[in-house]
Amino acid sequence: MVPTERRSFPRIADSGLSLKLHSGDFDAITHTLNISASGIYCKLDKEIPLMSRVNLVLMLPDSPKNEDAPKKIEVSGVVVREHPVIIDGKTKHFDVAIFFEDLSQKQRDMISGYISRKISKR
Repeated sequence: MVPTERRSFPRIADSGLSLKLHSGDFDAITHTLNISASGIYCKLDKEIPLMSRVNLVLMLPDSPKNEDAPKKIEVSGVVVREHPVIIDGKTKHFDVAIFFEDLSQKQRDMISGYISRKISKR
């Protein structure tokens, strides 16, 4: 039996997008591991509890012709998955999945357009 895809939006592996994350007294600058129009997956140096509310600033290339002028997307999200990456018995970092809470339709379209361009380049 082939598993059915439950995601509403396509997700792509992409480690090249800059990301700033803020939650309470926690600030981090990192990059995405993958992205969809419903959320991101990233790596952090510090553990962040499940269901934590976070503010994100995502730098997204505008278009293939204008990739030197990234668009800034500011959005809030919720941590829906988090786990430590342990190598040689030591925690190296935490992989964190964040669901976008208040993405506007314009922002969703920008992310979807970016993903579509990346998929078509394959």
